[in-house]
Amino acid sequence: MNQRTQVITIPGLVGPIQISVDLPEACQHDPNFLVRGLALITHPHPLMGGTMNNKVVQTLTRTFNHLAYVGVRPNFRGVGESAGVHDAGAGEIDDLFMVSEWMRKTASWQALGLELNQAAALPLVLAGFSFGSFVCSHLLQRLVQAGKPVERLVMVGAAAGKWQLAPAPAGTILIHGELDETIPLQAVFDWARPQELVVQVVPGADHFFHRRLHCIRNIIVGEWLGQAAW
Repeated sequence: MNQRTQVITIPGLVGPIQISVDLPEACQHDPNFLVRGLALITHPHPLMGGTMNNKVVQTLTRTFNHLAYVGVRPNFRGVGESAGVHDAGAGEIDDLFMVSEWMRKTASWQALGLELNQAAALPLVLAGFSFGSFVCSHLLQRLVQAGKPVERLVMVGAAAGKWQLAPAPAGTILIHGELDETIPLQAVFDWARPQELVVQVVPGADHFFHRRLHCIRNIIVGEWLGQAAW
């Protein structure tokens, strides 16, 4: 994505998992820069062309870098240099759990030449787009059950009605396009309603937020900082 991006592979259950590590710009200039947290960001369905380089995924990553989070974008099984084949979510959740464990180890960052000595204590954000939102919702449940807290869940183009989403906690950021042709907005409303979750609708946006990517950024920055974005 830029010179602050490193693409590597880490061990997984069925072979290597390819990940992109994206650093806040300030890390490049100040080795003592205080990282705010870690963000694990997931891509849309791999059998429909989804990869870690998807534009929505990259927008999420840049947004969290701007908020001083280190971003990690994995490729799901069978995508890029990630081993294995698509597993309808089950294996992908297992892989993401391993990636989250890798992210919380100081030694992982030291191997990349980074000093995140408090990695285990840094807040972890999960952000998923489309199929990635489905996987993240279930990963969150697994992490909570394992006593590993998650700061917040962000779901863009949430896959309601297409895959069985896990319940989302209060404070989840739900962003959806008004004209989403892949996951109808009404399906998201129907899923969010009993949980009393707020859905933030981007007028005129399709599933991939063509010409509306900046709206995703602005909503998240505004939610995090409690103010209007730039």
